[in-house]
Amino acid sequence: MEIIILEEVDSTHTYLKNKIKEEGFTYPICITAKKQTNGIGSRGNSWQGKEGNLFFSFVLEKKNLPKDLQLQSASIYFSFILKKVLSSLGSSLWLKWPNDFYIDDKKIGGTITTATKDLVLCGIGLNLIEVSSDFGKLDINIDIKETLENYFKKLEFEQSWKQIFSEYKIEFKKSENFTATINNNKISLKKAILNEDGSIEINNTRVFSLR
Repeated sequence: MEIIILEEVDSTHTYLKNKIKEEGFTYPICITAKKQTNGIGSRGNSWQGKEGNLFFSFVLEKKNLPKDLQLQSASIYFSFILKKVLSSLGSSLWLKWPNDFYIDDKKIGGTITTATKDLVLCGIGLNLIEVSSDFGKLDINIDIKETLENYFKKLEFEQSWKQIFSEYKIEFKKSENFTATINNNKISLKKAILNEDGSIEINNTRVFSLR
């Protein structure tokens, strides 16, 4: 994975998509920036980021994803592997279904995944510094470049969705105390049932990752 570091960008996700459109895809690449002015959040919302936070987007070929991974749950897969990397460094970060990063009861970031015919693009934003009273920040100090290198090494060698899911389903219990926005409505996850493909059963409806 080649990592390109930019000083400032509107959105690492948009920048990467445009780069692929203009130059084509030849190898896995990651775009990260020190400052992001118009990042893409859930449901089309803007995720604006202060300098000092972590913003990155990367692209992989679908054929290199685990064979047992449902594409609709790729965000959970990518997010939980980053969570594992940060946990190994001492963070208490946890992953709220489907792909929001939390410290205790405050959101500190999230993941968005999009796909083309052959490629999967993933964008991740994480607060490393204070943004506002509504959001938290990571509880450890990290070296961004080193963390990304470790993340992509772990991503490369993860064997299966089954392995990730076996750990994530334990952590899912924390999500039951929160809500998720489904069809523009905030729905309690207290009675949600997590399926082995990463979707949930709630109000007699099956729902996959929302981004």
